[in-house]
Amino acid sequence: MRELLKKVPFLRRAKRAVKRVRKAYNRRFGPSKLRRRLAATPHKKLVIGSAGKYDSGWIPTDVDYFNLLKPADWARCLQPSSVEAILAEHVWEHLTEEEGHEAARRCFEYLRPGGYLRVAVPDGLHPSPTYLDWVKPGGASPMQIGNDHKVLYTYRTLRQLFERSGFGVELYEYFDEAGTFHHQNWDEKAGKIWRSERFDRRNAGGNLTFTSIILDAVKG
Repeated sequence: MRELLKKVPFLRRAKRAVKRVRKAYNRRFGPSKLRRRLAATPHKKLVIGSAGKYDSGWIPTDVDYFNLLKPADWARCLQPSSVEAILAEHVWEHLTEEEGHEAARRCFEYLRPGGYLRVAVPDGLHPSPTYLDWVKPGGASPMQIGNDHKVLYTYRTLRQLFERSGFGVELYEYFDEAGTFHHQNWDEKAGKIWRSERFDRRNAGGNLTFTSIILDAVKG
């Protein structure tokens, strides 16, 4: 499919045009929609880069109007220490290491005491070479032209990133250096991770075809 798309300029141009329209719409109306949603609930629970996929009780955001790295995007919608929870599934790998630290510090600033950031990223210790080819920087999974990944984390490097930003960290799913998969139960109502052992359809039949490092970073 990737090769087919490369050979069909019309499809590529149409896709880019749709993307430009969506971005323009989000930039124009996204901030006001986000403020209205936040004002309507005492439970400020944000999904970062939701791409339209989010569960009841959560508030979706998009990078076009709520960029983790832009202080002004946070300040125009939120007060520091006001957010109950933040969910970011496969977001941090699209940031450089320094950007990842900056984003973690920003989340820490805006989370209330006891609030948490649930994060999932591709697992750099997954034992499958095919999986690693999908998720490594410069790689691509089926149907992708490129993944735009900047960093491939392990459970150690991801945990250290958030601990350096002041968080306490609870790991839920990851492979270790010996290729052993570690899992402890986590509450999907506290932030559902689709690319996980339990919810990714590619893992049917007990396979671990696609998993993520999953953790909660908790503000004390």
